[in-house]
Amino acid sequence: MSYSVNETLHQLIHAYKKQLRISIQEQRIDLPVNHIRVLKGICKYPQSTARSIALKMNQDKAQITRVLNELVQSKLIKKTDNPNDRRSQFLAPTASGKKILEKVHNLETEVIAVMTHNLSEKELKAFAHIASVMIENLTKHPTSD
Repeated sequence: MSYSVNETLHQLIHAYKKQLRISIQEQRIDLPVNHIRVLKGICKYPQSTARSIALKMNQDKAQITRVLNELVQSKLIKKTDNPNDRRSQFLAPTASGKKILEKVHNLETEVIAVMTHNLSEKELKAFAHIASVMIENLTKHPTSD
């Protein structure tokens, strides 16, 4: 049974990510997935810092800093001084960054519509509930490395 869940979950994630990547490429959005995730985090959490984004994404701060520098160079985010801590800066999306994320959001909505075609509202609610329980199980009781 667990192999079936494992394989199904793996195939679902792979198929979703692949379709999303194809859609992003078709729209000529020239950003790696990690850059998009960081940009989303900055939009979702106002007054984010490099450290807070690294913690929320569970990634190395140096790696996040490289992504942030590239997003600044691409004029998708801007940094402003943090008046509470001179060692950090607040991150915010630029108008261009918000426009890119709006395109990505629309693409995600389209991919999800295709993925969930022929599923009832009841089935989608059941899936969301089951996935939430699984996430909570893994979050509260992580396996040891």
